[in-house]
This record gives sequence, C-alpha cells and structure tokens, in this order.
Amino acid sequence: MDMKLVDSEIKVMDVLWKEGDSMAKHVADVMRERYGWNVNTTYTLLKRCIKKGAVERTDPNFVCHALIKQEQVQAQETDELLHKVFDGSVDKLFASLLGRKNLTAEQVEKLKEMVEELGEDGA
Repeated sequence: MDMKLVDSEIKVMDVLWKEGDSMAKHVADVMRERYGWNVNTTYTLLKRCIKKGAVERTDPNFVCHALIKQEQVQAQETDELLHKVFDGSVDKLFASLLGRKNLTAEQVEKLKEMVEELGEDGA
C-alpha cells in the first residue's frame, strides 16, 4: 500500500471497517457523535480518502465502500512507528509495549503462545 492516511482519515475509515458500506451521511453522524465534527469536515475527509483510492463512492446516496483493509493500514502504521521510533527493532518495540502496561496472566499466556507459534514457523 503506497498511500498515507492521516489520523483523521483513519478515524473515518474506521467507521467503514466496522460497519461496512455506509452512506456518507451515516459516517458524518457517527463522527459528530464520536468527535463533535460537523458534516463538512467528514465529507471533506471522505473525499480525500476517495481521491487517495482508499474509498470508493457509489451513487445514488453517496455510499462509501472501503477499498483498503484495516490490516493494511495497521501494518503500514506499525512499520512506520517501528522505523521512526525504534530504529527498525521489533525487540525494542515489544519491550516498550510490555514495559508500559501491566498485563493479565491471560494476556501473558496469549503472548507466549504467539511467540511459540512464530518460533515454530521459523524453524
């Protein structure tokens, strides 16, 4: 994925990822409830997403369809964070995440399972 979405565009995309195809008016209503945005702000952001190729518009009713998956954006944002803040080191990122949050025993067990699965795939 070569496009870069800014935070406000990702917030708009989040509605489409969670709720599926939606009329622009519905997206604007959700953004007003969540963030207090006016309709024009949301429509401007939707149009920017359309121009970037992240959203497809169909008429009538200005129905919006996400053309990119949430996982694609998550991967791109993670890569950017990894390189910008952690010198590309997954170890440093992982250590930072673990060091900042108290994890439940269940979360620790899930992380252990994930690491074990990664080790099995690499073996």
